[in-house]
Amino acid sequence: MKRLSKLLIFIFIALAVIPLASCSKEEKVTLNVYNWGDYIDETVISEFENKYRIKVNYETFATNEDMYVKIKAGGTAFDVAIPSEYMISKMIKEGMLEKIDFSNVPNYKYIDEKFKGLEFDPNNEYSVPYMWGVVGIVYNKKMVSDPVDSWSILWNEKYKKQILMLDSQRESIGVALQKLGYSLNTTDKDKLEQAKQELIKQKPLVLAYVGDEIKDKMISGEAALAVAWAGDAVFMKKQNPDLEFVVPKEGSNLFIDCMVIPKTSKHKKEAEMFINFMCETEIAKKNAEYIGYSTPHKEAYKMLDEQIRNDKTAYPDDEVIKRCEVYKDLSDMLKEYDRIWTEVKAAQ
Repeated sequence: MKRLSKLLIFIFIALAVIPLASCSKEEKVTLNVYNWGDYIDETVISEFENKYRIKVNYETFATNEDMYVKIKAGGTAFDVAIPSEYMISKMIKEGMLEKIDFSNVPNYKYIDEKFKGLEFDPNNEYSVPYMWGVVGIVYNKKMVSDPVDSWSILWNEKYKKQILMLDSQRESIGVALQKLGYSLNTTDKDKLEQAKQELIKQKPLVLAYVGDEIKDKMISGEAALAVAWAGDAVFMKKQNPDLEFVVPKEGSNLFIDCMVIPKTSKHKKEAEMFINFMCETEIAKKNAEYIGYSTPHKEAYKMLDEQIRNDKTAYPDDEVIKRCEVYKDLSDMLKEYDRIWTEVKAAQ
């Protein structure tokens, strides 16, 4: 009887352990997140993983075009991506994005109304704003003796091989277009040809066409002038007080980067959990403080240090915003921009 009792106890324990063993072998959900380089406080990723027991596979891209090509190719099943407004418009038109179930993103209520209902997502169905800002010129006050108020200074022979341009077709072609007094969304081939010739004329003056490395080069004094996103300029100015940032008088680009869910997502609900987490006030504040870009999150903005809130680089005046344009999806005309940029880069 005792032996039978022991046998029964053994069987009971074995049955109890089996489900635990199977649970321990059960794999966590893995979210594939695709973002710009150096565009998040990476401790936030660990916080999300620990809070929800969801693993995050985090990858970065350098341009909207790079991001688009990789998602379009479908090699990786990305669950969350963070493109800019014009690329979101293109991806919506091409059926590349899922509609977000906002019942799973209650923190969306904290996003400022002025970043909702915009042209690229008029019904607020596909995107949640993450960061915004403007493009301008970062310059070293000790190396530049001329007034910096126009894009034309980037064509000044005095600063030959001291100028950095962004290795991005929309940004660099946009700079040339606005220098000429044209819209950075033009589809006029004559105007685009003029912009191409401007960039080819400028090329001997350019030290390099760069991405994230712009920060190190400007901080170290390797270059005198650079086209830069405002958030990067905030970081650079902190590291080198000789640096300043200006939005040229001809105008510039106002960008809004948003979180979206590509059709490739295999974990839509978890993707919405990630987006909602990124919209938690403390998390939004932490990201804004770390990367230096401007947050569209109302409560996070209120919690920022007063010095940050008053920084005109990160949060420019309405007068500056009014002379900025938001990029639009160029559809088939993008091929023309591709051709121009290829010819500029290949020019001797």
